[in-house]
Amino acid sequence: MQDTKVMELPAHNRAIDITAETCPMTYVRTRLALDSMAAGEILLVRLRGAEPRANVPRAAADQGHDLLDMFDLPDGSAVVVIRKAED
Repeated sequence: MQDTKVMELPAHNRAIDITAETCPMTYVRTRLALDSMAAGEILLVRLRGAEPRANVPRAAADQGHDLLDMFDLPDGSAVVVIRKAED
């Protein structure tokens, strides 16, 4: 049997995968997801590339949302954990 490592993700209300998107669609997809959520809910955003990695957390913070964490996955993508701000 092959040994596989399973990564536990943080508790969250919604998750999106924008690894196939390019800027500015990376934050457009993130913003649409946040807009559909209630204040205080947690969004996980899986992304890939230097530009989305810099722009998505910055744009979310500029909108008043809280960046809780960002970590790398073994496949080279990253996950950004965002708490939606009060409306």
